[in-house]
Amino acid sequence: MNVSLPITAVRGGALAVVAALALSACGAAPDDTSTTANGKSAATATSAADFGGMAELITAAKKEGTLHAIALPRDWANYGALIDGFQKKYGIKIEVENPDGSSQDEINAVTSRKGQDRAPDVLDLGSSFALSAAQQGLLAPYRVASFADIPEGQKDPEGRWFNDYGGYISIGCDAKRVKTCPTSFADLLKPQYKGQVALNGNPTKSGSAFGGVWAASLASGGSFDDIQPGLDFFAKLKKNGNYTPVESSPATVEKGETPISIDWDYLNAGYADEFTSKGVDWTVAVPSDGEFSQYYSQAINKDAPHPAAARLWQEYLYSAEGQNLWLKGYARPALMTAMEKAGTLDRTAAAKLPEVSGTPSFPTEAQQSKAKTVLAEGWGKAVSG
Repeated sequence: MNVSLPITAVRGGALAVVAALALSACGAAPDDTSTTANGKSAATATSAADFGGMAELITAAKKEGTLHAIALPRDWANYGALIDGFQKKYGIKIEVENPDGSSQDEINAVTSRKGQDRAPDVLDLGSSFALSAAQQGLLAPYRVASFADIPEGQKDPEGRWFNDYGGYISIGCDAKRVKTCPTSFADLLKPQYKGQVALNGNPTKSGSAFGGVWAASLASGGSFDDIQPGLDFFAKLKKNGNYTPVESSPATVEKGETPISIDWDYLNAGYADEFTSKGVDWTVAVPSDGEFSQYYSQAINKDAPHPAAARLWQEYLYSAEGQNLWLKGYARPALMTAMEKAGTLDRTAAAKLPEVSGTPSFPTEAQQSKAKTVLAEGWGKAVSG
């Protein structure tokens, strides 16, 4: 799961003011489903009110004591601060498995561990992967207290997924290794960037890499209805020797293996902060010829072994505290407009966001499904050889 510090993972309305595991667990899921004194079940609660209110939800979540998460690197969109904040506030331990995993890895873990006590409770998925998980019937409907403030088009009407934080595809560059850093997709085709251009993952599995291909498509005459020009762009990038199949990460950047990385602006902005002390001059540019923005979505596993903790985690992420922590990680929170209106937005953090121009638009569910199919059929061929 692809808003957001330096990264080691390959994760996937308008932006306010302007995301198969090899191991399989053993054991059945807990039999003692969280319930209130009057018998209400957390596993079927579609809101905190439905469960009896926040106080009841907090009590039940604390009784469970644990939250199982997956593919949440601490340096992705400030997840470290969010995890620490939740644990400190509620005394509930968050266990993060496979932090470097992709959105597809998350879905695979849900399907392969159905009914097991080590199944993920919650998911952070690239938008197209959230749609896929909902279509597969894997997600529990739930509406956080601030659900009405999430812009239309940024949430499933049934509450099976809802967008949380997002950003723009950008080009990160090590200015000490690259004489002139590229600022557009057209620049990336220039011969001086031979073997230097990388993606943060495989676009058939990673939301951020998926966004990178779509941005390249928009820069090459494509549209939300036609991602093929993006595949053609990377085929050309591969043919002229500029594309490297090495997936970018903090380690590959420090080693000089991926001096140019196509990734979300919040992630690349985090590189700039993190690597200053390591002698890496990391610059960030949002390409004007391929301005693509997208959110990552939150969701609850329908068969979550800790259903109360899963729902409380969502409430925390969509509180003003949680949303402002995304903002401090350079990601644009879904509730940004509502928070600005309410006076709860961290304006200092908002002022540090990478600059963009224009009003972003987003692909529909049908367009995302079509693009995923095209990528699945054509990506390997585009970059092979």
